[in-house]
Amino acid sequence: MTYRVRLTTEAEADLVRLYGFILERDATDWALAERALEAIRAGLITLERFPFTCRKAASDSPLLRELLIPFGSAGYVALFEIDDAETVTILAVRHQRESDYH
Repeated sequence: MTYRVRLTTEAEADLVRLYGFILERDATDWALAERALEAIRAGLITLERFPFTCRKAASDSPLLRELLIPFGSAGYVALFEIDDAETVTILAVRHQRESDYH
């Protein structure tokens, strides 16, 4: 079974924010920003087949889950919901060192 993975507007804004954060630290490091986005994309692709392997984000909602995406010494976390037998929705993406989702 393959799930369709879609992003909310908020999750898309998170990707722009995370990309911009890397460039704020070093405006010339486009390659690092691109590698970070590619790592996130690669992580999200795993949700097409294995969304239930990710950890639960809330004990009262088995369909609300988090995907850990390694990148460098830390990485990213994608909050997502399994909508039905065909669709997974990415709700938010944050850096692992951020305190919480925005």
